Amino acid sequence: MKHVKDRFDDSVPEEVLLLCLGITSGVGRLIFGRVADYIPGAKKVYLQVVSFFFIGLMSMMIPLCNVFGGLIAVCLFMGLFDGCFICIMAPIAFELVGAQDVSQAIGFLLGFMSIPMTVGPPIAGLLRDRLGTYDIAFYLAGVPPLIGGAVLCLIPWVHERQKLKERAKPVDGETTEKMLENETTLVSDTTEKPVKEMESGF
Repeated sequence: MKHVKDRFDDSVPEEVLLLCLGITSGVGRLIFGRVADYIPGAKKVYLQVVSFFFIGLMSMMIPLCNVFGGLIAVCLFMGLFDGCFICIMAPIAFELVGAQDVSQAIGFLLGFMSIPMTVGPPIAGLLRDRLGTYDIAFYLAGVPPLIGGAVLCLIPWVHERQKLKERAKPVDGETTEKMLENETTLVSDTTEKPVKEMESGF
Protein backbone atom coordinates (compact mmCIF):
# COMPACT_ATOMS: atom_id res chain seq x y z
CA MET A 1 0.00 0.00 0.00
CA LYS A 2 2.84 2.42 0.80
CA HIS A 3 4.51 1.59 -2.50
CA VAL A 4 1.27 2.50 -4.31
CA LYS A 5 1.08 5.80 -2.43
CA ASP A 6 4.70 6.56 -3.28
CA ARG A 7 4.24 5.70 -6.94
CA PHE A 8 0.72 6.95 -7.68
CA ASP A 9 0.03 9.41 -4.83
CA ASP A 10 -3.53 9.32 -3.44
CA SER A 11 -5.24 9.38 -6.83
CA VAL A 12 -5.83 5.60 -6.96
CA PRO A 13 -7.81 3.29 -4.63
CA GLU A 14 -4.99 1.09 -3.31
CA GLU A 15 -7.44 -1.15 -1.42
CA VAL A 16 -8.49 -2.57 -4.82
CA LEU A 17 -5.19 -4.46 -4.92
CA LEU A 18 -5.97 -6.32 -1.69
CA LEU A 19 -9.43 -7.10 -3.05
CA CYS A 20 -7.92 -8.52 -6.24
CA LEU A 21 -5.45 -10.63 -4.25
CA GLY A 22 -8.20 -12.06 -2.02
CA ILE A 23 -10.65 -12.87 -4.81
CA THR A 24 -8.15 -14.53 -7.14
CA SER A 25 -6.59 -16.44 -4.21
CA GLY A 26 -10.01 -18.00 -3.52
CA VAL A 27 -10.51 -18.78 -7.21
CA GLY A 28 -7.02 -20.27 -7.43
CA ARG A 29 -7.71 -22.64 -4.54
CA LEU A 30 -10.81 -23.96 -6.28
CA ILE A 31 -9.15 -24.33 -9.68
CA PHE A 32 -5.79 -25.79 -8.65
CA GLY A 33 -7.37 -27.97 -5.99
CA ARG A 34 -9.35 -29.65 -8.74
CA VAL A 35 -6.31 -29.85 -11.02
CA ALA A 36 -4.24 -31.46 -8.24
CA ASP A 37 -6.77 -34.32 -8.05
CA TYR A 38 -5.66 -35.45 -11.51
CA ILE A 39 -1.91 -35.34 -10.73
CA PRO A 40 -0.64 -38.56 -9.12
CA GLY A 41 1.56 -38.80 -6.04
CA ALA A 42 4.49 -36.51 -5.40
CA LYS A 43 4.24 -35.02 -8.89
CA LYS A 44 1.90 -32.45 -7.33
CA VAL A 45 5.14 -30.73 -6.32
CA TYR A 46 5.42 -29.42 -9.88
CA LEU A 47 2.29 -27.34 -9.25
CA GLN A 48 4.11 -25.80 -6.30
CA VAL A 49 7.09 -25.12 -8.56
CA VAL A 50 4.85 -23.25 -11.02
CA SER A 51 3.18 -21.27 -8.24
CA PHE A 52 6.54 -20.33 -6.68
CA PHE A 53 7.89 -19.26 -10.05
CA PHE A 54 4.92 -16.99 -10.77
CA ILE A 55 4.81 -15.55 -7.23
CA GLY A 56 8.50 -14.65 -7.45
CA LEU A 57 8.12 -13.25 -10.96
CA MET A 58 5.07 -11.16 -10.05
CA SER A 59 6.88 -9.78 -6.98
CA MET A 60 9.72 -8.60 -9.21
CA MET A 61 7.29 -7.06 -11.68
CA ILE A 62 5.57 -4.82 -9.10
CA PRO A 63 8.23 -2.06 -9.28
CA LEU A 64 8.08 -2.16 -13.09
CA CYS A 65 4.38 -1.25 -13.18
CA ASN A 66 4.05 2.45 -13.96
CA VAL A 67 0.31 2.13 -14.65
CA PHE A 68 -2.17 1.21 -11.92
CA GLY A 69 -3.94 -1.21 -14.27
CA GLY A 70 -0.71 -3.14 -14.73
CA LEU A 71 -0.35 -3.38 -10.96
CA ILE A 72 -3.89 -4.79 -10.74
CA ALA A 73 -3.03 -7.43 -13.35
CA VAL A 74 0.10 -8.42 -11.42
CA CYS A 75 -1.90 -8.74 -8.19
CA LEU A 76 -4.54 -10.87 -9.95
CA PHE A 77 -1.90 -13.36 -11.12
CA MET A 78 -0.15 -13.30 -7.75
CA GLY A 79 -3.39 -14.06 -5.92
CA LEU A 80 -4.20 -16.89 -8.32
CA PHE A 81 -0.92 -18.69 -7.72
CA ASP A 82 -0.98 -17.88 -4.02
CA GLY A 83 -4.23 -19.88 -3.92
CA CYS A 84 -2.45 -22.70 -5.75
CA PHE A 85 0.34 -22.72 -3.16
CA ILE A 86 -2.05 -22.73 -0.20
CA CYS A 87 -4.45 -25.42 -1.44
CA ILE A 88 -1.90 -28.09 -2.39
CA MET A 89 0.41 -27.60 0.59
CA ALA A 90 -1.38 -30.27 2.67
CA PRO A 91 -1.76 -32.88 -0.13
CA ILE A 92 1.94 -32.63 -0.95
CA ALA A 93 2.89 -33.05 2.71
CA PHE A 94 0.60 -36.10 2.85
CA GLU A 95 2.23 -37.65 -0.22
CA LEU A 96 5.78 -37.06 1.00
CA VAL A 97 5.61 -38.03 4.69
CA GLY A 98 2.42 -40.13 4.91
CA ALA A 99 -0.71 -39.78 7.01
CA GLN A 100 1.07 -40.45 10.29
CA ASP A 101 3.44 -37.45 10.12
CA VAL A 102 1.44 -35.03 7.95
CA SER A 103 0.29 -32.79 10.82
CA GLN A 104 3.86 -32.45 12.10
CA ALA A 105 5.12 -31.67 8.59
CA ILE A 106 2.53 -28.92 8.05
CA GLY A 107 3.35 -27.51 11.50
CA PHE A 108 7.05 -27.31 10.64
CA LEU A 109 6.21 -25.75 7.28
CA LEU A 110 4.01 -23.04 8.78
CA GLY A 111 6.59 -22.43 11.51
CA PHE A 112 9.35 -21.84 8.96
CA MET A 113 7.01 -19.66 6.87
CA SER A 114 6.44 -17.40 9.86
CA ILE A 115 10.14 -16.46 9.99
CA PRO A 116 10.36 -14.58 6.64
CA MET A 117 6.83 -13.22 7.10
CA THR A 118 7.92 -11.68 10.41
CA VAL A 119 11.38 -10.50 9.35
CA GLY A 120 10.46 -9.38 5.81
CA PRO A 121 8.41 -6.21 6.52
CA PRO A 122 11.03 -4.60 8.84
CA ILE A 123 13.74 -5.30 6.25
CA ALA A 124 11.58 -3.77 3.51
CA GLY A 125 10.98 -0.71 5.70
CA LEU A 126 14.71 -0.41 6.40
CA LEU A 127 15.50 -0.55 2.68
CA ARG A 128 12.82 2.10 2.06
CA ASP A 129 14.39 4.39 4.66
CA ARG A 130 17.88 3.93 3.25
CA LEU A 131 17.11 3.96 -0.48
CA GLY A 132 13.91 6.00 -0.61
CA THR A 133 12.00 3.32 -2.55
CA TYR A 134 10.50 -0.15 -2.09
CA ASP A 135 11.77 -1.38 -5.49
CA ILE A 136 14.80 -3.27 -4.13
CA ALA A 137 12.60 -4.90 -1.46
CA PHE A 138 10.25 -6.27 -4.14
CA TYR A 139 13.15 -7.51 -6.26
CA LEU A 140 14.68 -9.27 -3.27
CA ALA A 141 11.28 -10.71 -2.27
CA GLY A 142 11.06 -12.44 -5.64
CA VAL A 143 14.36 -14.28 -5.26
CA PRO A 144 13.48 -16.87 -2.53
CA PRO A 145 10.40 -18.24 -4.37
CA LEU A 146 12.47 -18.74 -7.52
CA ILE A 147 15.21 -20.54 -5.60
CA GLY A 148 12.64 -22.57 -3.65
CA GLY A 149 10.91 -23.60 -6.88
CA ALA A 150 14.22 -24.77 -8.35
CA VAL A 151 14.96 -26.86 -5.23
CA LEU A 152 11.44 -28.31 -5.24
CA CYS A 153 12.06 -29.76 -8.71
CA LEU A 154 14.36 -32.33 -7.07
CA ILE A 155 11.77 -33.52 -4.53
CA PRO A 156 9.88 -36.02 -6.77
CA TRP A 157 13.19 -37.58 -7.83
CA VAL A 158 14.34 -37.95 -4.21
CA HIS A 159 10.92 -39.32 -3.23
CA GLU A 160 11.04 -41.96 -5.99
CA ARG A 161 14.52 -43.06 -4.88
CA GLN A 162 13.31 -43.48 -1.31
CA LYS A 163 10.37 -45.54 -2.54
CA LEU A 164 12.68 -47.81 -4.52
CA LYS A 165 14.89 -48.32 -1.46
CA GLU A 166 11.88 -49.19 0.67
CA ARG A 167 10.66 -51.67 -1.93
CA ALA A 168 14.10 -53.28 -2.11
CA LYS A 169 14.39 -53.80 1.65
CA PRO A 170 11.59 -56.42 2.00
CA VAL A 171 12.93 -58.25 -1.03
CA ASP A 172 16.38 -58.47 0.54
CA GLY A 173 14.82 -59.68 3.77
CA GLU A 174 12.87 -62.37 1.96
CA THR A 175 15.92 -63.58 0.05
CA THR A 176 18.00 -63.83 3.23
CA GLU A 177 15.19 -65.71 4.93
CA LYS A 178 15.01 -68.13 2.00
CA MET A 179 18.78 -68.61 2.09
CA LEU A 180 18.65 -69.38 5.80
CA GLU A 181 15.81 -71.83 5.23
CA ASN A 182 17.80 -73.57 2.47
CA GLU A 183 20.86 -73.78 4.70
CA THR A 184 18.85 -75.32 7.56
CA THR A 185 17.29 -77.88 5.22
CA LEU A 186 20.72 -78.80 3.82
CA VAL A 187 22.15 -79.18 7.33
CA SER A 188 19.21 -81.32 8.41
CA ASP A 189 19.54 -83.51 5.29
CA THR A 190 23.25 -84.07 5.86
CA THR A 191 22.71 -85.04 9.49
CA GLU A 192 19.82 -87.35 8.65
CA LYS A 193 21.77 -89.34 6.01
CA PRO A 194 24.47 -90.76 8.35
CA VAL A 195 21.81 -91.66 10.89
CA LYS A 196 19.85 -93.60 8.27
CA GLU A 197 23.03 -95.38 7.07
CA MET A 198 23.86 -96.41 10.60
CA GLU A 199 20.35 -97.72 11.15
CA SER A 200 20.45 -99.71 7.91
CA GLY A 201 23.86 -101.20 8.92
CA PHE A 202 22.43 -102.44 12.19
